[in-house]
Amino acid sequence: MSELSELYQQVILDHNKKPRNFHKIDSANHSAEGFNPLCGDQLTVYAQLEDGLLKDVSFEGSGCAISKAAASMMTVAVKGKTRQDAETLFEEFHRMVTGELDEENEPNDLGRLKIFSGVREFPVRVKCASLAWHTLKAALNDESLVSTE
Repeated sequence: MSELSELYQQVILDHNKKPRNFHKIDSANHSAEGFNPLCGDQLTVYAQLEDGLLKDVSFEGSGCAISKAAASMMTVAVKGKTRQDAETLFEEFHRMVTGELDEENEPNDLGRLKIFSGVREFPVRVKCASLAWHTLKAALNDESLVSTE
């Protein structure tokens, strides 16, 4: 395993063991539930959107390490961003994990989220990595439930 792959694995394990923003936001004005029946991942994403700005974002739920780490890193990445910036990150992340974006050679704002690029090699795991993102998108569009069937 390369040093870079090992570092990426460590970051994913850290976010799985100590997820950031893992709580309910009582003042959330947007939320949605997400479910991945293939893996059993389920989570709820909470967002406090004010004047087009994601003031706060969090999640609760359970799932595999990739799903939980992706949710944790997503909340860190979008908190404080505009809704448009969050939607752009969603598109870039989704394109990356599905192999449509060359994150190293195409302009993007993925930053540390690039650690999930290897997921595209395991198609069944793409849904694990993208569940939180689809759920955030559903929450912001006032849809209550998303399933990755």
